[in-house]
Amino acid sequence: MNLWLLLAFTALAECRYQKRGALSCPNLCSCFSGAEVVCSQSSLTHFPIDGLSPDTSRLSIQSTRLSNVTASHLSVVPLLNSLQLYHNNLTSLPSDLLKGVPHLNILDLTGNQLVLLPPNVFSHASLHSLVLKKNRIEKVDAEWFSVNSSLTWLDLSGNRLTGIPSALLQKLPHLENLDLSHNNLQELQPDALETLHRLETLNLAGNKLISLKPTTFTHNLKLSQLFLQENQLRDLPATLLQGLQHLELLLLNQNQLQYLPSGFLEERESSLRMILTGNPWVCDERMEFLKKWLAVHRENVIFLEEVTCAGPEALKQRQVVSLTDSELGLVKSDKITN
Repeated sequence: MNLWLLLAFTALAECRYQKRGALSCPNLCSCFSGAEVVCSQSSLTHFPIDGLSPDTSRLSIQSTRLSNVTASHLSVVPLLNSLQLYHNNLTSLPSDLLKGVPHLNILDLTGNQLVLLPPNVFSHASLHSLVLKKNRIEKVDAEWFSVNSSLTWLDLSGNRLTGIPSALLQKLPHLENLDLSHNNLQELQPDALETLHRLETLNLAGNKLISLKPTTFTHNLKLSQLFLQENQLRDLPATLLQGLQHLELLLLNQNQLQYLPSGFLEERESSLRMILTGNPWVCDERMEFLKKWLAVHRENVIFLEEVTCAGPEALKQRQVVSLTDSELGLVKSDKITN
């Protein structure tokens, strides 16, 4: 009998807890254990203040018609650690947005309609990850951040950037991951990456880069992943990768490269993986270095069989690794002329 009473009281307590939890959950949202709230109803048009628990640590508002968020809204969740506001209708942010959330580490604003952002908008001591992917941002401002920002992850991919100011990156010395892919970058300032000594992953894919300076990555000695594919790179400096002993992945596919300079891949670790496809490789004497490197490091190249000649005509579609010295015009005559 006592056991049945205990079970009954337990069930009643659980029912009351669930009812209380349901009452404290905002309309058009779902609440989960661990202080997580997810709002993904397309009919949501305003920030869900009513019913939002002050203990909420993770808040996700996604694929709604939300067009406005303020510091006042966020002040009701002072313990917030992660805020995801992706695929909404946000066009602007107030400069004091993060004032009331001192514990915020992750801010994801993917897929909104942000264009211009005010100074100090991300001057937030504990912010470690900032995602601004797929917005309409044309210009980034160093004044967004405080000096010596704690940010380690910055994603600005899929915007309309034509440049990245050195002054902005100088405020982000702890950055480990930087994604600038699928913008309109035509060049990098010579000292743009100079202060990013902790950078491990750099994504510059899908831009309009034509060339890179020999010293572009000189100060990024921890780089392990470098994405340069889908640009308009025509040639690369022989010393571009000098000192990058931790490099494990290098993507150069879909550029305008005709050859790689002698020494470009020297002193590479055996763990390095590369993709070289989609370039108009010209198979003449300038191809000697790459051809010999490929022959020794076949396992390092992904889609090796697709690294083929674009010219001359007689060698079109031939696999670079299969070419002979004679075909590259490297065999010299042994005849002695008087």
